[in-house]
Amino acid sequence: MSDIAHLRKSYERAELSEDASHSDPLRQFARWFDEARQSEILEPNAMTVATVGSDLRPSTRIVLIKDFDERGIVWYTNYDSRKGRELAGNPYAALQFHWVELERVVRIEGLVERVSDSESDAYFASRPLDSRIGAWASPQSQVIEDRTVLVTRAAKFGAKFLLNPPRPPHWGGFRLVPERWEFWQGRKSRLHDRLSYRQGSGGWVRERLAP
Repeated sequence: MSDIAHLRKSYERAELSEDASHSDPLRQFARWFDEARQSEILEPNAMTVATVGSDLRPSTRIVLIKDFDERGIVWYTNYDSRKGRELAGNPYAALQFHWVELERVVRIEGLVERVSDSESDAYFASRPLDSRIGAWASPQSQVIEDRTVLVTRAAKFGAKFLLNPPRPPHWGGFRLVPERWEFWQGRKSRLHDRLSYRQGSGGWVRERLAP
C-alpha cells in the first residue's frame, strides 16, 4: 500500500455550531475571511473557480478574490481565457476557499456576471504597472511557442503605453452572485461540521449536512 494512504490529520482546532454562526452567509463569510487574514496564513484571498465548458467537462483554476459585498464575489481575469469563454457559454460557477491552517473550507455556487466597466477600470488602474502591461502581453490560455513570446509582447506594449496602459477590452471583472453557500469546519473523528445556506421564499435557509 502506498504511503499516501496513511496520510491523516485529526482536525481539532474549532467547531461550527448553529448558535455560533451567522444567519446571513455573507456575514459568516466576512467573519471567517477576517479571521483568515488575521491569522496571517499565505494568500487567504486565493480561491478555486470551477466552470463547465460546452463539452460538459469541468475545469478549475486558482484566482484571487478582489472584492465581496451583498452583490457577490468578485475576481478579475482575461475574458478570452478558458474560464472566460466557458462562463460566456455557461454562466454558472462554483468557488472554493480552503484555509488549511484553520481547517476550514467555504464553497459558493451561483450565477456569474461581468462587473461594470467602471469597476473594472478602477481596479485595473490600481494594479502595479507590470501587471497592467502583462494583461496586454498575455494571450491567456492560448498556445504560445515559448516564453520569449511573452517577453517580446510585454516589451512591445510597455513601449507603446509607457506608464499609462489602459484596460484591455478583453480584461475585466466577474461577479458570482451566490445561490448556495457551505461552511465546513474540520472536526475530530471525521465528524466535521457542515452548514449549508440556500435561498428560500423568505430568505436564506440554513441547514446542517452530514460530513
